[in-house]
Amino acid sequence: MKFKVDRTISGFQPVSHGGIYSAGLRFDQKVIDFSSNVNPLGYPASVKNIIKKNTQLASVYPDPTSSELREHLQNYTGVPKDQIVVGNGATEIIYNFCTAFLGKKSRVVIPIPVFGEYEAAAKLRGAQVSYLLAMNLNEKISELTKRMPKTNCIFICNPNNPTGVLLPRKNILKILEAAYNKSILVFLDECFIELVPDSNESLISKLEEFDNLFILRSLTKSFGLAGLRIGYGIGNRKVIDLLMKIKVPWNVNGLAQKAASVSLSNKSHLEKTRKLIKKEFKYLRDSISKIDGFTCYNSSTNFILIKSKMSSKIIQRNLLAKKILVRDCSTIHGLDSKHIRIAIKTHKENVKLVKALEEI
Repeated sequence: MKFKVDRTISGFQPVSHGGIYSAGLRFDQKVIDFSSNVNPLGYPASVKNIIKKNTQLASVYPDPTSSELREHLQNYTGVPKDQIVVGNGATEIIYNFCTAFLGKKSRVVIPIPVFGEYEAAAKLRGAQVSYLLAMNLNEKISELTKRMPKTNCIFICNPNNPTGVLLPRKNILKILEAAYNKSILVFLDECFIELVPDSNESLISKLEEFDNLFILRSLTKSFGLAGLRIGYGIGNRKVIDLLMKIKVPWNVNGLAQKAASVSLSNKSHLEKTRKLIKKEFKYLRDSISKIDGFTCYNSSTNFILIKSKMSSKIIQRNLLAKKILVRDCSTIHGLDSKHIRIAIKTHKENVKLVKALEEI
């Protein structure tokens, strides 16, 4: 039997990611995963307790609007709950955003290298995607603004994944103001902003001023809830209303909603995490830079992009033999087979990685 399928779907290529399952591993194989950029301290202790107390929720349909969690997010962000949408991970929100606001006549600009799901979600809607190669977008803001006359939406990741480059608020505002004057949507991914040790460059405070701004956040990264899949988006009420309408019913499970709510009250967990990231970034950068053939890019958050003289696939394979997994960046648009990315983890784990790289 033959099926008629839209070309944008039949030709769709899923994005490659890190994580143990991407390498064909199982959770019980005891691999140290440097390929996933989650909180190096994992989730707060209160998460385990709240899940134990609410196991009965496994048999109950969850709140379809995540109302209680959105109230906690309102207290956490200072943004009214009717300007917040919760998703089954940040990625679901990316796809829902593209479904709501992009189509076959839409023109999108994406600075690369960057998280691949923006491109994938936009292309799945048939949008025309153009790219701006920018290892450091701070140096190419004027070039980006020149692209705006023929653009409907711009995707920006701050700090950027995989480079770790942070845009100061003044530079993001230059982009946002130029886009606002031309009625262009700005999708701003701040999933790693809470893991920046030395500054807060978030634009949440500018939401009322710019109704073309949509901000993405993730409790996966900040509070270590990758397995429970929790992300949220913040925007003006019209945007959020549309995203609430089109999201999948019961998209966030009840245990995840409880875990996320209790996590948000653990700001001390984030403070402790940022101190660790700052200290361990210096250790990893200084140690790995001394190894012949490896160059570390500067990063403002919990991961480091590394350029190597050796193939990224060979590095990944050799490290896997030592029970260590790193991100092969050859699949990231804008990078090549000479790049790997590592997450910053605990000192004990970081020492093992450095030793393993020295032995390659």
